[in-house]
Amino acid sequence: MEQPLHRALGLTDDELEAIRARLGREPNHNELAMYSVMWSEHCSYKSSKIHLGTLPTEGSRVIVGPGQDAGAVDVGDGLAVVFKMESHSHPSAIEPYQGAATGVGGIVRDVLAMGARPIALLDPLMFGPLSEERNRWLFCGVVAGIGGYGNCIGVPTVGGEVRFAPPHSTNPVVNVMCVGIAPADRLVTSAREVHAGSLLVLIGAATGRDGIGGVSVLASRTLEEDAGESRPSVQIGDPFAEKLLIEACLELVERGLLEGLQDLGGAGITCAVSESASRARLGAELRLDAVPLREPGLEPFEILTSESQERMLAIARPERLADVLAVCERWGLQASVIGTLVPGSSLSVVLGGETVASVPARSLADEGPVYDRPMSPPGFEEIRAEDPTFETVAVAPRDAFLAVLGSPNVASKRWVWEQYDHLVQGGTVVGPGGDAAVVRIEGTMKALALATDGKGRFGHLDPYLGAAHAVAEAARNVAVVGATPIAITNCLNFGNPERPEVMWQFAESVRGMADACRALGTPVTGGNVSFYNESGDSAIWPTPVIGMLGLIEDYRLLVRPGFVEPGLEIYLLGETHPELGGSEFAEVVLGRVAGRPPALDLEREAALHRVLVEAAREDLLAASHDCSDGGLAVALAECAIAGDTGFAVSLPGDVPWYVSLFAESASRAVVAVPSDRASSLEALALRHGVPWSRLGETGGPRMVFDALFEVTVDEARGVYEETIPGLIGE
Repeated sequence: MEQPLHRALGLTDDELEAIRARLGREPNHNELAMYSVMWSEHCSYKSSKIHLGTLPTEGSRVIVGPGQDAGAVDVGDGLAVVFKMESHSHPSAIEPYQGAATGVGGIVRDVLAMGARPIALLDPLMFGPLSEERNRWLFCGVVAGIGGYGNCIGVPTVGGEVRFAPPHSTNPVVNVMCVGIAPADRLVTSAREVHAGSLLVLIGAATGRDGIGGVSVLASRTLEEDAGESRPSVQIGDPFAEKLLIEACLELVERGLLEGLQDLGGAGITCAVSESASRARLGAELRLDAVPLREPGLEPFEILTSESQERMLAIARPERLADVLAVCERWGLQASVIGTLVPGSSLSVVLGGETVASVPARSLADEGPVYDRPMSPPGFEEIRAEDPTFETVAVAPRDAFLAVLGSPNVASKRWVWEQYDHLVQGGTVVGPGGDAAVVRIEGTMKALALATDGKGRFGHLDPYLGAAHAVAEAARNVAVVGATPIAITNCLNFGNPERPEVMWQFAESVRGMADACRALGTPVTGGNVSFYNESGDSAIWPTPVIGMLGLIEDYRLLVRPGFVEPGLEIYLLGETHPELGGSEFAEVVLGRVAGRPPALDLEREAALHRVLVEAAREDLLAASHDCSDGGLAVALAECAIAGDTGFAVSLPGDVPWYVSLFAESASRAVVAVPSDRASSLEALALRHGVPWSRLGETGGPRMVFDALFEVTVDEARGVYEETIPGLIGE
């Protein structure tokens, strides 16, 4: 039996009744389509709003918090950094190249809508095991899409991460973070005065049928076995048009020609116009005849909900229109006046002289349903009881080391980031492959340190700790290069929120993120929620991904991870505990994802960050590297490989060798210092209450781990670098 129209569009019976109540009548097809996209999970946050409201969003540096196209923070010198992260996972599961490419394009336009020039991209990605053909196809397609789009628009892809886990075989996670910069007093925010009578100018590509229903058909439902039938809902990107759009919009903002600027991404024209009108507390008259179309015969609902890419909605006073059109013409872009902001609150849509829709703008943009969904924890007892920390380990230390170093989650991702242009624009000081990317702020000595982290395996075992660890590690990643962590964005990737255990995981993750952000002084400036990442009986692990922004006052004092010369003294800052739950060693060597994640003392974490930042400012460190995935053994090996210099170390603590080498205890970093500065480092750590252990010193072509084993730097590099190319057959 054919289902009612509202259900086919993703609206529930109760939501239909709510729409009828707001309109005082039966909605027509076009109006139902508008509500279906704006009240979708992707646009309305109807299942997550009540939890997201608990996050810390204010701070001395925060200029713009959640609720606008992107967040913004003050970095001094009259400059603001604008940044945000979003998901394009569902489209990427169907068309990996276009899904990833348009994810890049969309997040760039979010930053552009704030009047900021995009200066960096980061891409946290998660796939199923590369032993499966489909996962290899998804992996290669997504990486190609990111590189193909980002390289063409001239925005460097400077970082991110790639992880692999079986739950991502049917549901890859494709998150994209963009960072931009603008004069703080020129940001395009909702605080700007917008007047009735101002014109709505659609700039950029023509509107077609690609992407229709993207936010409701794809992003707000689970993917089923026939997901290929949703291919028309995947947008098609044109990076060369995006580059022109970037430059034209920045010129319009710089010349003060606009009252507002809005990306046309999810929900297309409906979203951009309703949000613009609602923020201005006005109504709008929208004329669909004026919308440039890619093909004839589009129905009104198709024009209203198309997610065709490379489009922006500008708001301009009538007396500025000629200048706006001239700028767009000079950049080779279409620009059409498609409507007007009017007094009142109604958004009326006209086509061919007929009103085809008339709804309150606020009801679309701000009055979607809010659900307090049922929550209940999944059964953790059995999986937590199987703590790998107490298992008998029969593997030889050297074999265990090479297995962990060569596991896909730990091994080098050079194959990925060599496909990205990370040097374009000339501001990249440190690119992909390290703890954090570092990008100079032009005209100053300052630099931004950028890192992403998502601890899905930890989230599976304890969603609260998983989220808190993601914040802590992302902050640690910027601290080890010498930057002060100052704010985060996020993308919260979860399964179906209609399942009580998923909502419990989500609520616990938000609680963990909130506690960690408060403790570390990194307010949340915005982000994205990506639900319904599941298919059939396969759902992803709870995976909140954190995008961390750090600030270095003088980029010449940044610290890199490599052991670049012999004779440096190696220290471990922090302590190692018997904690193998959720570790790479437990999964790769013992075949277990079980136990509890490591404990996390947020005060100790913050103290470690202070030591790392102060040590960098005082120029004490020759090398510094986060100790996390793979534990101390991997951290030391990565330092040796990066600097092409070996070491000899003794293992600290009275714990078994496999704990000392592979435990992923929090709040630790490996540092190397010249001998004449070692006492200063020890005194600094003591002053902040951070435990330290002297491990050994750098030198020679071999990595010597106590009396346990040794391996040459070249052999370790071979294992580390060849894993990913080997798995994809290159």
